[in-house]
Amino acid sequence: MQVHYNIDALPHFKNCVITIGTFDGVHIGHTTILQQLKEEAASVNGETVVITFHPHPRKIVGDVPDIKILTTLDEKISLIEKQGIDHLVVVPFNEAFSQLSADAYIKNFLVAKFTPHTIIIGYDHHFGHDRTGNFSLLETYGKAMGFMVKEIPVQVIETAAISSTRIRKALLQNDIATASHLLGYDYFFSGTIISGDKIGRTIGYPTANIQLNNTDKLVPGDGVYAVYCSVNAGKNNLSAYPSLKGMMYIGSRPVVNGKRRVIEVNIFDFNEDIYECTMQVTLKAFIRGDMPLTSLQGLQEQLALDKQAVLSQLV
Repeated sequence: MQVHYNIDALPHFKNCVITIGTFDGVHIGHTTILQQLKEEAASVNGETVVITFHPHPRKIVGDVPDIKILTTLDEKISLIEKQGIDHLVVVPFNEAFSQLSADAYIKNFLVAKFTPHTIIIGYDHHFGHDRTGNFSLLETYGKAMGFMVKEIPVQVIETAAISSTRIRKALLQNDIATASHLLGYDYFFSGTIISGDKIGRTIGYPTANIQLNNTDKLVPGDGVYAVYCSVNAGKNNLSAYPSLKGMMYIGSRPVVNGKRRVIEVNIFDFNEDIYECTMQVTLKAFIRGDMPLTSLQGLQEQLALDKQAVLSQLV
């Protein structure tokens, strides 16, 4: 898959079939749309082109400027590439782009930059300043300028819209099973391993403290989780570790009167210096919520129980 960031230097696409969206999460609703895109392109011997935006448009013009995203741009690129798409165009979404009229959006952006054979969008897709552009306007321009417009079935659009909202809600409510089902894969995030208070190692459960690489990424609700994690190759010629079992804690550590929210992973049967390395954490199951434990001994006893529960969830 070719990824294009400069919309003023795009290649000539062959019979390109386009779809447009934020594709946050690249979940099962999105993959249904991408499958339709591929089928349509194959029928005209054309190329698939996905247009997405960065940052999330709602951060610029929406009512949720602090919206938490399901996938960072790099994650989105990787997930879309796995769907077998030919081209991904990342449009810088800024105030100037948001001010394009619907007519200018079609003529000066879609037609001038892409020369589309077919545009596939949902019946309720709106675009341009004040979201005045719609499917009907695209059809009118298509007849005049020589491109087809095809509609994504309403049930697919509704699934995609509902999925994004439900996935965020599920993750915040520790409902990992629902999130995984709607995503079509297990939720994951990445961060840099930083130095912590080293309390865990004093009770036999050393943890890797993770600082997210992108603070816009959604962090699941507080509690203990069964996870798989991978660590990249780091300093001192450390080998990469692609699949490690562990238990993750998210919370403010009430047992030590913690004042800030942390993400900590106890990696099972592992004893390497991985500070400053990057770790990806993949959620498999929610084990329990945060608990107001009153002592380190009580925490140690609870963690022993947690580990057994986690191991029962990890194959």
